[in-house]
Amino acid sequence: MTAPKIFDPEYYAHMRALEERSWWNAGMRDLASRLLEDAGLPPRGTLLDVGCGSGQTMAWFRTRWTAWDTVGLDLALDGLRPARAESRERVVAATALQLPCAPGSVDAVITLDVLQHLPLGGGDATALSEMRRVLKPGGVLFVRTNAQAFPHAAADPGYNFHRYTTRELHAKLETAGFAVRRIGRVNALLGLAEIPRELRARRSAVGGYVGHLATLPRVGAAWRAKLAWLRVEGRAVAAGASLPFGRTLVALARAGG
Repeated sequence: MTAPKIFDPEYYAHMRALEERSWWNAGMRDLASRLLEDAGLPPRGTLLDVGCGSGQTMAWFRTRWTAWDTVGLDLALDGLRPARAESRERVVAATALQLPCAPGSVDAVITLDVLQHLPLGGGDATALSEMRRVLKPGGVLFVRTNAQAFPHAAADPGYNFHRYTTRELHAKLETAGFAVRRIGRVNALLGLAEIPRELRARRSAVGGYVGHLATLPRVGAAWRAKLAWLRVEGRAVAAGASLPFGRTLVALARAGG
C-alpha cells in the first residue's frame, strides 16, 4: 500500500490509522508523557490541542490525566469530522494564527507537527505568541516539529514547509515569552532509514517539499524493536541530553509570568 501524500483527502484517514498502529506514534506518546509528567501538571486543568486532527492526542491525554478537560482546533475539516463523529471530542475549526480562546484560559497546550506547516515569514512566531497569550502564567507548552536533517530541506513557500534546528526553535520559543525546560532531537538512528526515500522523492518532485506519511506497519518483532529503541532516545532527551542528529524536534516550555 502506498501512503497518500500529505494534505490529500486520504491523508487524515491514513494519519488516524498510523496514530493507532505505528511504533513511531507509540514512542512519541511515551516521550510526551515523560516530559509532561516531569512538568508536574496539576490534578485538574484545561488542555488545548492546536492542530488536533482526528482528536486522538486528546483521547490519549485523558487516559493519563483523567480529570482534565480537552479542547482541540484544526483548520482541516477532513480531520475534525472523525473527531466529532467517532470520538465526540470538543473541537472547533480555527487557525493557530488566531486562537479562539481568552487570554490566560488554558493550563497546557500541545501542538504536534503544526509549526512546520504555518505560513513562512512569521506564521510560527504568530502561532507561538497566540499560544503564550491563551496560557496561564506558568502554563505548559509541548511542541513537536520536524528537525532539519539530511538531506537538507530548504523552506518551501508552495507548501509552507519548514524544518527547524534546535537553536532556531529555542530562540522562537523564548521570543514568544516561553522559558524552555527541555528541547532536543529524537528519532535519530531509525530516522536514517528515511534518507533513501527522501532522496528518491526529491528526484521526482516538482517542488521542494517531498513529505509523505509512512506506510502502515505490521506489529511484530521489528515493530517492537523500533519502539524500544525510540524509547531509549526519548528517555535521553527527557533527561536533558542533546542528540547530535534526529529527524524530530521536541520541546517543553513554560509560559512566563
